[in-house]
Amino acid sequence: MKLIYQQMLAFFAVIITVIVVLGFAFIRTTKTMIYQNSWQQLQQYATSIEKEAIRYNTRTKKVVGFNQQFLNDGTAILRDQNIHFSVYDATKKVVYPTTMGLNSMPSGSFYAPSISGADWRKLKQNKTITKSPHVSFKSRNHDRPVNTPALRTIDVLVPLFYKNGTTKKFVGAISIGSFEQTLQANEQQIENNLFIALLVSGIAALLLSYILARYSVRRINRLRYATHSVASGDFDIHVDSNHKDEIDDLADDFNGMVSSLRASNEEIKRQEKRRREFMADAAHEMRTPLTTINGILEGLAYDAIPEEDKAHSIVLMQNETKRLIRLVNENLDYEKIRTGQIALNKTNFDGAEVLHNLVEQLTKKAAAAEDQFSLTVPETLPVWADYDRFVQVLFNIMQNAIQFSQKGTIVVTASRSDHAAVIAVQDHGIGMTPEQVKNIWERYYKADPSRKNTKYGESGLGLAISHQLVQQHGGTIEVESEPDQGTRFTVTFPDEGFDKPIIED
Repeated sequence: MKLIYQQMLAFFAVIITVIVVLGFAFIRTTKTMIYQNSWQQLQQYATSIEKEAIRYNTRTKKVVGFNQQFLNDGTAILRDQNIHFSVYDATKKVVYPTTMGLNSMPSGSFYAPSISGADWRKLKQNKTITKSPHVSFKSRNHDRPVNTPALRTIDVLVPLFYKNGTTKKFVGAISIGSFEQTLQANEQQIENNLFIALLVSGIAALLLSYILARYSVRRINRLRYATHSVASGDFDIHVDSNHKDEIDDLADDFNGMVSSLRASNEEIKRQEKRRREFMADAAHEMRTPLTTINGILEGLAYDAIPEEDKAHSIVLMQNETKRLIRLVNENLDYEKIRTGQIALNKTNFDGAEVLHNLVEQLTKKAAAAEDQFSLTVPETLPVWADYDRFVQVLFNIMQNAIQFSQKGTIVVTASRSDHAAVIAVQDHGIGMTPEQVKNIWERYYKADPSRKNTKYGESGLGLAISHQLVQQHGGTIEVESEPDQGTRFTVTFPDEGFDKPIIED
């Protein structure tokens, strides 16, 4: 079953249940109210009869009977309203209606409800008694109830007392009743009206449940269609949300998911592009020494190389072989560092001494590019890091500065910040664009493609390895660069675990 029909049934069932419960409660309340009003009305009639019905002898100060003429007139008046009454004296004898008034009764019967002893005692205690529908008419010829539903009545028993000053004397009772059929007619009319209202309400509930269900399902369908779009590869879809309920929360989560998928998809595309570039660059880097080695071997095989050049050719093959080994080792190192397979052996050492040694080692390479170093460091520079990896990181960065500088000064500065050693390497070379800065941490990426075969940093792996090593140390490496203005690398090694002083020789 479709969700819209499930929603419709749910809404319709709830609405109809509420309407039916309210309808039954209304009928019950209305029925009770009808009977209460009828009893109250009958009691008022009985009170009116009581005031004029009793005949009293003022000389003897005794009740001598009941005013038959008044009772006959009252019967005639109430007959049109289907109301009948009987009068009892103090001995529970029916004194009205008499045989003279039978013509006002239903055919073959007269109104004479029996009064139980318990009820009679209550009447003597001046208590009014109401009775639910029962047979109150008796046959003229037989003293038995007439079993016809039309003669069922609701009754009120009202005590009759004669009051003279402070004296109050029980003189009898009045039983007054109204046909249940009259009340049932009113009930039936109310039930008919209620049924019509229920029918109209049911139709309205059906329409309302359809509208509500369609509204909810339409919102869910929007998410469903959006999901299909995402499954088809459209990551630019967006579902509107008013932030009102759980479906809006779901839409917000969906939009967040789509944003993540879009970013992931873009990253996958970028990584796929970098993978293809990596494969091309790796093939290019390895093809050059392999081509050189293959050419020399063919020359040696066919005696195309003069005897005096064979030793030089062998040295050249050895250099190219070492270059291939270095490329393979650097790739292996990068993967091991990236996947956390290399354990760092952190120790306390003097970074100032390391920087002096590195500058001394690279001075010859810098001179070949007509560059020079400027080193500014404190006397001691406490560093907490893996010594060999620290040297590797700075060597790669300083070598990179030599590669991209020509006839310039490479400025190396070092200092201490709060719980960290900070080393900066500034060159004044060709610089980089923002896009180049973004990609320099990728393997085989070179900001200057024309330098793919330069003597220093030719593999394009040095900065990628340095970046991974600094991250392994929990530090940061930042780059600031502008085209033709030079580049500045700033490396920070935090002092986590630093608890030993530097021991100076």
